[in-house]
Amino acid sequence: MQAKNYSIYCAGKFITTNHVLEIHNPFNQSLVATTYLADQFILEEAIIKALSIKTELQNLSSQKKHNILKQISNEIYANRKKLAEILSLESAKPLKYALAEIDRSAYTFSIAAEESRTNRTEYLALDRINNTDKREGVVNYFPIGLIAGIAPFNFPMNLAVHKLAPAIASGCPIILKPASRTPLSCLELAKIIDRTELPKGAVSILPMDRATGNLLVTDERFKLLSFTGSPDIGWKMKAQSGKKKVVLELGGNAATIITQSANLKDALPKSLMGSFAYSGQICIHAQRFMVHSSLYQIVVDELKLLTQNLISGNPLDAATDVSNMIDEANATRVETWINEAIEQGAQLVCGGQRNGSYVEPTILTNCNHTMKVYAEEVFGPVICINSYQTIEDAIDQANNTKFGLQCGVFTNNETELNKCFKQIEVGGVIHNNVPTIRYDQMPYGGVKESGLGREGVRYAILDMLEPKILVR
Repeated sequence: MQAKNYSIYCAGKFITTNHVLEIHNPFNQSLVATTYLADQFILEEAIIKALSIKTELQNLSSQKKHNILKQISNEIYANRKKLAEILSLESAKPLKYALAEIDRSAYTFSIAAEESRTNRTEYLALDRINNTDKREGVVNYFPIGLIAGIAPFNFPMNLAVHKLAPAIASGCPIILKPASRTPLSCLELAKIIDRTELPKGAVSILPMDRATGNLLVTDERFKLLSFTGSPDIGWKMKAQSGKKKVVLELGGNAATIITQSANLKDALPKSLMGSFAYSGQICIHAQRFMVHSSLYQIVVDELKLLTQNLISGNPLDAATDVSNMIDEANATRVETWINEAIEQGAQLVCGGQRNGSYVEPTILTNCNHTMKVYAEEVFGPVICINSYQTIEDAIDQANNTKFGLQCGVFTNNETELNKCFKQIEVGGVIHNNVPTIRYDQMPYGGVKESGLGREGVRYAILDMLEPKILVR
């Protein structure tokens, strides 16, 4: 297949630059496409154009924003197969997961379309305190201004859409930096956005090198930075971001608790998906399992069997369950962490081998906090299974981490579920499913090292709006 060439999207125009960026398929290293990196001068053009249409965007009617967002959603659905194949080629995400991501992206725009028509005006009576004038307040919400979005490689379309769709719905211009490894699906999305009546310059999609991209963090003309990526980079960005509002989604090492009352026929297939979907390269990857001691050996044996039956291969093959990681450097890191854990006393149940950028789905037991595969975000196809005696023990294990994004709890005991919901230190608890589950309308984000603020369309929109009160 001949490699395609993609222009980048700056201030409502498709342009090229002198900085060519090659995109290779992580599965076989073939050249998928070429595109371009934006430099600081192109970024400046995008900023100036975005600021010039600030009033025009603010004055867009709710119905017009709704129509624009619905058009984007409908066109994504209409082109889902093509978009999924592009996403699969650039990321090595198995086609069935790529199709699901494209569908979610379309749905996220549809949610934003409905949210764009939500009336957020509030009325306040201001005469409730003695000696206060009999006045009233009307609170309206106005666009915060120019937004900087930085998206990662692992969900190259949908995590970008979680920045783009709320920005359009709130009337804010946005400049998005997609991951340099996986910009193609976003650039395809730019073509769809360009066909709408959205004012040109409201959206720019610009791959950049790290130095240019850091201007999204430091330039004071941006009023909000929305970043999804690693904790080390995210917290550093926050320190450099000045006075702008910052939203960080930074991942973790999510726990899954399987209690004595769990339905294993339901829990095991879901646990398999949470463990190895997209080779574990998911912020809410089900990395640490806490299994009641009465079920521990059953879960280990059954998950081993299910894992060994996974089909690996070309991500474009509809039958493929697992494929290559994003690059060999990350695969080598995961292999090193596995070997270090085994040297420190972990037991290898299955997997553990690497071939290029492919790492076998791996199950380890007898893990502890000295091991990177347990204490850090492995971001690879590795899980650790430990046992517990009481639900309090399981909660302590789940909380004994610097991260806190989501947790899955398989239980049919209401008391256990309520205790987990109240006591586990995370942004979300998922009942009878793995932490890997995310619904695009829900508030999504973490505590501790896992982030700051919440995504999810409605919650992202609120971050992109400033309240202003009229007292009369």
